[in-house]
Amino acid sequence: MNGDNRVNINKPSRAGKRRRFPIWAFMTLSYLYFELLLFLIVGGHTAKLSWLYIILSGIAFGTVVGGAVELIKKSKPRKITGIAVLAIAAVLFCVEFFVCRSFQTYMTLQDIIFGTEGIATGFTSVALTSILRGFWVIILYFVPMVLYIVFFRSLSGKKDYRIPLARIASALVLEAICIGIICITPADRDKLSKQYNFDESVRSFGLCNALTLDFVDMIGGRGGADFDFEQIDPPETEKEPVDTSSDTDVEEPPAPIVYGKNESDIDFAALSESAGKKELAKLHSYVASLSATSQNEYTGLFKGKNLILITAEAFSAEVIDPEMTPTLYRLANKGINFTDYYQPAWGGSTSTGEYSILMGLVPMSGVKSIQNTVGLNLYYTMGNQLMREGYSSFAFHNGQHTYYKRHLTHKNFGYSEWIAMGNGMEEGVKGVWPASDEEMFKYTLDMYAGTEPFSVYYMTVSGHCLYSWTGNSMSKRNRDVFAEMDASETIKAYHAANYELEKGLSYLVSELEARGIADDTVIVISTDHYPYGLEEGESWGNDKDYLPELYGYEPSDIFKRDHSALIIWSGCLEDREEPIVVDTPVYSLDILPTLSNLFGVDFDSRLLVGRDVFSEAEPLVLWTNYSWLTDKGTYDARTGTFTPKDGVTFDDGYVKRIKSVVGNKINFSKSAISLDYYNVLFGE
Repeated sequence: MNGDNRVNINKPSRAGKRRRFPIWAFMTLSYLYFELLLFLIVGGHTAKLSWLYIILSGIAFGTVVGGAVELIKKSKPRKITGIAVLAIAAVLFCVEFFVCRSFQTYMTLQDIIFGTEGIATGFTSVALTSILRGFWVIILYFVPMVLYIVFFRSLSGKKDYRIPLARIASALVLEAICIGIICITPADRDKLSKQYNFDESVRSFGLCNALTLDFVDMIGGRGGADFDFEQIDPPETEKEPVDTSSDTDVEEPPAPIVYGKNESDIDFAALSESAGKKELAKLHSYVASLSATSQNEYTGLFKGKNLILITAEAFSAEVIDPEMTPTLYRLANKGINFTDYYQPAWGGSTSTGEYSILMGLVPMSGVKSIQNTVGLNLYYTMGNQLMREGYSSFAFHNGQHTYYKRHLTHKNFGYSEWIAMGNGMEEGVKGVWPASDEEMFKYTLDMYAGTEPFSVYYMTVSGHCLYSWTGNSMSKRNRDVFAEMDASETIKAYHAANYELEKGLSYLVSELEARGIADDTVIVISTDHYPYGLEEGESWGNDKDYLPELYGYEPSDIFKRDHSALIIWSGCLEDREEPIVVDTPVYSLDILPTLSNLFGVDFDSRLLVGRDVFSEAEPLVLWTNYSWLTDKGTYDARTGTFTPKDGVTFDDGYVKRIKSVVGNKINFSKSAISLDYYNVLFGE
C-alpha cells in the first residue's frame, strides 16, 4: 500500500466526531425558559419593559449558573451540581407560581417559609388540591432538569477555566445593562430603591432579579429609611377675609371651640440631635416635622366603655344584608356609618391584615411582620393602651393557637389571656374546618362579661375558604339558609360560611343587651383581606373568578378589589338623632388612631401612620406597592398614573406631595419596628 494512501484507523475522522451542546447554553436557555414561563402563565406584569428585563436577567442568571457548573472538571460532580441548580430553580418558580395564584401576590422566601409553618394544622387539603390541579405547571418546570439528566453525555464543558469565567463576567455585564435600563426608565427606577416591593419586583423585573433584590434588602444593603421632609403637611389655605363694615347689627357667631392636640410632650427635635444612630436621628426628625391632629367633638365618646375588636376572616361589605344578616346590618347602619372603607391586601394574607388593625402601621415584611413584633414595646396598640387604663383583657381565636406564632405575639399586643384551638378553645368549639364563630362567642363570653371594663380581641375563622359544600364545614352547616339565593354555588357557599359570623354576633349582641352592658360596649369589625378564595386558581378549586359576581362589578384594580366595610357600633349610638357618617376614604390603619381618640386615651397622633377620621387630617389610603387613594383620586404606582375623581381640583404639586407622604409613612412603619421605636420613647 502506498504511503500516501495510508489511513489511521484508530483516530476518528472529523466528519464522524459528535458535536456536543455547551452546558452554559443549556443553562441559559433553561433559566430563560423559567422566567418566560412564569411571565406567560401568571401574567399581570406591570412594567412596559418587563419582557426585556425578564429576557436579559434570564440570560444573565442562566449564563452565570452555566459558567459555574462548567468550572467543575469532573463529570459526576458536574452532573449532580447541574441537576441540583435546575431542581432548586424549578422548585422556587413552582412555589412562587402557586403562591401568586392563591394570594394574587408574590411572596419572599421568608414569607413563604414562615407562612406555611402550620400547614398541617388545617391547610393540608388546600395544599394538596393546589398541587394536584396545578401539576401540569410542576411538570413544565422540571422539563429542563429531566432533559439535563437524559442528555448529559451530549453536553460539553470547558477544561480551560478562563472561558467559563469570561462568560460569567459577560453575564454580569449583561445584568448591569439590564439594571442600567431600569435606572433610566422613570416609571421603573423607583421600584429598585425608594419604592421597593418584592411583588412589584417580580412582576416588573422577573423572579431572579427580585430574589437578588430581596437578598440585598434582607442583609441591609439597601440602607435605612430615607425620609423626604419637603411638604410633609398639606399647605395651609388662606381664609377669605370677613367683611365687618356693615352698619347693621349682626349677631356674632359663637366662638369656635378650641380643642387640644393628640400629642405627647416629647421633644423629638432634641432627641434627633442627641441620637447616636443616624437612622434613629432621621426618625426623630421626621416625627418632629409632623403636625399632631386636633381633638374634636368625638374625643372621649367611648371613654371607659368596653371594647370588642374583631378581625373577621375574609369578610366583605357584600355579606351585609337587611334580610339575610340583620345583626350585621344593624351594627353597620346604627353605629358609625363608614361609606368608603378599604382593607388593602398587604401581601401576607391574614397576618398582615391583623397587623395593620392592631399596630396601626404598614406591614413591611409580609407574614413576618407580625412575628417581628415579638419582644418589642407595642405601646400604642389598643390592648396595651386600655391595659394601662386598668382594663381586663382577653384574645381569642378559633384556629390553631400557634399558627403565625400567635402564641408569641398576641399577649404582647396587650391581652393577658390568649385562648385558641390547642390551648383551651377546643373545650367549647368543635374541631372541624373551619371552626364555628358562633361557638367561639358562646364559649368565651362568660370569661370576660362581669370583668368590666374589658378589652377583648377576636380573630374569626368561619369565613375561611374553600367555598364549597364539601370543603367548608360552615358552608355545609348553613347551606339551607342560602338555598334560594340567585347565585352560583360558590357564592352561596361563601355567604353560608360568613353566616356563622352573623349567628355569633346575633348571640353576642343579644347577650350584651340582656346583661345590661350593650350601651357600655363598643364592637369594632374589620376584615383581614378581601375574599381571595373566590378568585380563579388551583389552590381554591375555582375554574373562574367569582369576585365580580360577589361585588356586582369587575374589580379591575386594587382600589375596587380592596373596598370593604368597617363597623364601629355601641348601643349608646342607636338613640342619636343624627347618625355619625364618615364619607371620606378610610382604611385599616385609621382604626387605631380613631379608637384612641374615641376612647379618650392619651396618644401622640404623629406616632401612628393612619389618622383619626374625625380630625382635620387628610384622608389617605396606601398600599405597600406605593399606590394610594385619597378624596381627590387614585394613584397606581405600577403605571405611575394618577386618576382624579370627577369634578375635583388640586394644585400642581399635589401628586408629588402625596407620593412623598406615602413614602414617609412606609419608611416610618419599617423603622418603627427595626429600631423598636416605641421602646426608645416609652421604655423604662
